[in-house]
Amino acid sequence: MRNLTIKRTKSFVACLAKIRIYIEDPTANEISINNTPCRKLGELKNGEEKTFQIPNEAVKVFVIADKLSRNICNEYYQIPEGEDDISLSGKNKYNPATGNAFRFDNNESEGAVKNRKKNIKRGIWVLIAAVIIGIAIGFTKVYVLEAPKAKDFSSAGMTITLTDEFRKYNDDNYIAAYDSENVAVFITKVDTDEDDSFAEYTEFLAVYCGLTSDDVETADGLTHFTYTNVSSQNNVEYQYAVYFYETDDAFWAVEFATTKKDAGDYADKITEWAKSVTFAE
Repeated sequence: MRNLTIKRTKSFVACLAKIRIYIEDPTANEISINNTPCRKLGELKNGEEKTFQIPNEAVKVFVIADKLSRNICNEYYQIPEGEDDISLSGKNKYNPATGNAFRFDNNESEGAVKNRKKNIKRGIWVLIAAVIIGIAIGFTKVYVLEAPKAKDFSSAGMTITLTDEFRKYNDDNYIAAYDSENVAVFITKVDTDEDDSFAEYTEFLAVYCGLTSDDVETADGLTHFTYTNVSSQNNVEYQYAVYFYETDDAFWAVEFATTKKDAGDYADKITEWAKSVTFAE
C-alpha cells in the first residue's frame, strides 16, 4: 500500500459543496463511474487536504460532486503502478455544462482530456433536456378563413414543412421556434464529433424527461419519444412529441407541443411534419 494525498485548492467556485473521492476497484459494488466499479475514499471541503491509502497497482482516482451527476460531473487521474507516495492537487472550475466540476492540476493525459470533452457534451445534453421539458407554452391565436396551405420554414440549414397557420417567433433557447393556434414547434441543435453516439443522445434525453430508453421508438425512419407535462404557468397538461435527427456535425431535436386533449387530433399531422424535415447539403 502507499499514500495518496489530495489537496483541494481553495476556490470561490462550488465553495460550499464537498467533493467525493473514489478509487477504481474491480471488486467493489459500491458505485460505477463511467462504467468503472469504484469504492469511496473520502470527501474534501473547499481548501481541505487529506491522505488516503491506495494499492500499488495502476488505478484511476475519480472526483465527483454526487452520485446523481457522477457520469457528467467527474474528473479522473490515472495513477501509475508503483510504491512511491502520490500527491495531487486541483480545484473546482467554473463551467455550467459540467456542474463546475473539480479538475486535477497538470492532468492532461489523452484519457483525461477525452473524458472532460465527453462530460461537457453530456452536460450540454442536460441543458438541452432542461430546455425541452421546461417549455412555457403560449400559443398564438391565428384565425384563418381559408384552408391552411403548406409552408416551408428554414433555419440554420434545416427546413421543415408546416402550414401558413404557423408564425416564427424569437426564443434564445432554440435554434428556431414556431407556433399556431394549437401546436408549437421548438428546434434545438447540439454540435457533435466522431465519438458521439446518436442512440446514447436520444436515450439520455428520454431518461432525463422521465422516460426509459425503451420509450425511444424508431419507425419509418423517424426516431422519437412522447411525454406529457403539466405547465406550472397555467396548470394545463401538454403532450410533447420529440423527433431526433442526425447530420454530419450535429444532433437535432424537433419538438411538437399540443395540449393533451388536442394531441390525438394532431398526431397524424405531427408525423407528417416530422417526416418533412430536411437539411442542407
